[in-house]
Amino acid sequence: MVKLWQGESAQWRMELELNGEGTALSLRMKEGRVLSVCLGGQPTENTLRRAAAKAVKVLRELGADSAVLDAAPAVEALGPEGAAALAQGAELACYRQPSWKEGEDKPFALYLTGAEGLEGALARADAVTRAVCFARDLVNCPANLLTPEDMARRMAQTAGGLGIEVEILDGTRTRELGMGAYHAVADSAVHPPRLIVLRWRGGKKGAPPIALVGKGVCCDTGGYCLKTAAGLKGTRGDMAGGAAVCGALLALAENNIPVNAVAVIPAVENRLSADSFLPGDVIRSMSGKTIQVNNTDAEGRLILADALTYAIRQEGAAKIVDIATLTGACVATLGFTTAGLLTNHEGLFLALMNAAKRAGEQYWRFPDFPEYHKMIESPVADLCNQSSDGCGAITAGLFVGAFAENLPWVHLDIAGTAWVDRPRWEYQTAGATGAGVSTLYELCRGLADGT
Repeated sequence: MVKLWQGESAQWRMELELNGEGTALSLRMKEGRVLSVCLGGQPTENTLRRAAAKAVKVLRELGADSAVLDAAPAVEALGPEGAAALAQGAELACYRQPSWKEGEDKPFALYLTGAEGLEGALARADAVTRAVCFARDLVNCPANLLTPEDMARRMAQTAGGLGIEVEILDGTRTRELGMGAYHAVADSAVHPPRLIVLRWRGGKKGAPPIALVGKGVCCDTGGYCLKTAAGLKGTRGDMAGGAAVCGALLALAENNIPVNAVAVIPAVENRLSADSFLPGDVIRSMSGKTIQVNNTDAEGRLILADALTYAIRQEGAAKIVDIATLTGACVATLGFTTAGLLTNHEGLFLALMNAAKRAGEQYWRFPDFPEYHKMIESPVADLCNQSSDGCGAITAGLFVGAFAENLPWVHLDIAGTAWVDRPRWEYQTAGATGAGVSTLYELCRGLADGT
């Protein structure tokens, strides 16, 4: 993660130009050459974020090793949030995937000027940016280097240093709790599961928390419903929801947001073994509901079901947001720029959409008509883990929502937005995007201050 310093000594200077004909971010080299990134009309936070990212990428392609970012015009246009967006876009564009190759990437230094008196706003934005990059690092990590135990350890080390309470439940404890849906998936792997619980108690003492529940499948072969060779290449990124909720709590803690929030991350691997669960099995969840398994590659909703029950019954959650790389159907419907959404509560939905707008992320609400609920009915159990008649993204979300126990609930399917082989937004790089971190942070911050 690049740091922003105050200073003037750099190879290039980036300046936002505001005039009646539109807006441009100009890159001025010391020798006098100028390259402009056009923004169109009056800038928004997200156009500033995108423009700064584009500028940094162009500079790096030109071989630059440093640049000064002049935030003064952004502050004039949008206030402290403008400067923060400009800085965030530039920082995110500097992100590089962890690499196990010999040698290091060429360093690039960013300097910031024209933002005097805005140190607090910039520090808060930087905390969110670093949380996004932490999530990216986890998702980019190969499955052999990020088992459930590895992920639990890394999250615990980082979260514990920020005053977040950490509890890691092993398989013995989760079996005692009756988490049968979770263990149907987890027991297929040699690497043991971990239920990762992170608690940020920044709000009123004793007030029930909002639960952020993130899917944490570190390796997903599909089980006996084995994925294709092409599908197996993306197996490591199936814990992006877990990375997102952890990142959100890191940012909440670092910025000392006055809210109570708990992250629950069921960390497992979905592999093949002699004891792996099979299509046709009937399993019992922590809630007591029974589930007919029609597809072992529909495993994420199984572990989320028990994680929601845990968040409600063990953590006393008052409202719930779950986030997961859940379905290929969502990718087919919305592509790689927009995540799917289902909800049972208008107030929480509106709060999340306002948070997404501030974060610069896109979500689209799916319908939940009664006929969709019928598609996950089973003749032999309370629910079936796969739709009987298509609508995969909707029915998968409704399956998870069946375990929300009528609490305010939002489901986010980031299967298309958590990973991009080709960046869709300028502040993304190939690989993990850190999807959901900023929106979940903004949601909790908004709940804390009533926005």
